[in-house]
Amino acid sequence: MSAPTPALFRHHPRLAERLPHRPFLAGPTPVEPLEIPGLPAGRVFVKRDEASSPLYGGNKPRKLEFVIGDALARGSRRLLTTGGLGTHHGLATTILARESGLATTLVLVDQPVTEEVEESLLLFAAYGAELRYGRNVPGAARECVAVLARGWLRGERTRLVPTGGSGALGNLGLVSAGFEIADQVRAGELPEPASVYVAVGTGGTQAGLVVGLRLAGLATRVVGVLVTDILPPSSARIARAAGATLARLRAADPSLPVPSLGPAEFPLLRDQLGPGYGATTPAAEAARAAAHAAGLELETTYTAKCLAEVLARARSDALGGGPVLFWNTFNGVDVKARAPRPLDPAALPPVIRARLTTARGGPGE
Repeated sequence: MSAPTPALFRHHPRLAERLPHRPFLAGPTPVEPLEIPGLPAGRVFVKRDEASSPLYGGNKPRKLEFVIGDALARGSRRLLTTGGLGTHHGLATTILARESGLATTLVLVDQPVTEEVEESLLLFAAYGAELRYGRNVPGAARECVAVLARGWLRGERTRLVPTGGSGALGNLGLVSAGFEIADQVRAGELPEPASVYVAVGTGGTQAGLVVGLRLAGLATRVVGVLVTDILPPSSARIARAAGATLARLRAADPSLPVPSLGPAEFPLLRDQLGPGYGATTPAAEAARAAAHAAGLELETTYTAKCLAEVLARARSDALGGGPVLFWNTFNGVDVKARAPRPLDPAALPPVIRARLTTARGGPGE
């Protein structure tokens, strides 16, 4: 695909020579005022990342540009990654890997089974992913070892992609996003945000954004809204991830500065998690409905919980001073309409079909 040069490479051309990259983005995503009842007028903006790529929107393609670029450069033929039964990262990986000529294996762990999760499972199969059920984190680890061993025997050079695509490599896509925001501020498209609110699962988006904003010269505070109780990250862990991301960049270009990246740079808010990962909450449902009325589509696993926190803080006058940016990491592409095969439950492995049957209250297989 031809695509605009990432903002990171425009500002630091030496990195383009040393960091493999497979372009998926359509260009900078828009920023615009977010007019929702309860938000202070003129102070809250939204980053419309749902339109990041024509193949799959949201923050996932930003990470996968670098992950898949590196996998292709190393001669890999298969990607292996993990997530919940309805993992958005897994779907994005499957779709973008397929576009790049790579196979994908997804190792899945339990989460509450909603209609959205069922559709994701059917989409995995329709786009050709191999599905393996790990049930829980230890089971997923065992399944991953088995897939890697099989890939070695087949000569596939299977590439293990961290959950959520978060790692020193995938986080580079959000570093570039930080430069993108800085360019939009300097072009007058929005005022410099005092704070950015992002949903946090693995923490890669928050880690990369902070590195990018600091390298681009912005002091914007990136506030993470935690949405997972499955190996949840801490501020210290996200700080270490940011440090590893910066180290990866400086290995390619030692002239880059070294900003402060201590745990205080990565605040985490936990009030919107509710019963756990993938479980909806009344606040998330209300935020989703309010966003829909304003022309913005969210989902209740990540983005609606993040917006719920922004709304709660606005009600309690705790947003602080200055402009606020809500980062919409949800995919806005109709991947169901683009699916290469019909969505067929018979295409799912028996163990996953049994899991769905049990979730509906029927007998397992």
